[in-house]
Amino acid sequence: MAEASIGILQQRRIEAGVIKPLLREMEKELGRDKARAILERVIRELALESGRALAAQAKEPTLTAFAALKEPWLRHGALEIDVLEASDERYAFNVTRCRYAEMYRELGLGDLGYQLSCGRDRMLIEGFNPELQLTRTQTIMEGASFCDFRYARRNRD
Repeated sequence: MAEASIGILQQRRIEAGVIKPLLREMEKELGRDKARAILERVIRELALESGRALAAQAKEPTLTAFAALKEPWLRHGALEIDVLEASDERYAFNVTRCRYAEMYRELGLGDLGYQLSCGRDRMLIEGFNPELQLTRTQTIMEGASFCDFRYARRNRD
């Protein structure tokens, strides 16, 4: 898989180089809201596909397996994290530095960083295992001091 060999941060940088001019042109033709809605649908589908591909790499799509497969997202210091809990029931960590946010701001895409990167996270875990979910209340991309990732099994109620 190409993304694993270069790391996700570098992959996102390459994608941004294509997305930025394409989106700006789509906004001229379709309007900002419609163009961004299309982008969001495409990003969500790509994230589901990535989650399914990640699940195919795991013996079982558990939270422990998910945590073990996250290295491409962390590669080259892309994220600095503090792991709070790691088990098959819960995987919780805080991101204390996000080079994804730094990169999008540097590229003049700070307004799209959440959509292009953070917005993928819930769909990624759903593609990996629909019985798992992500709860997150804040991100560095949106101006918080840290991102709070809390993965767990979905309530069966």
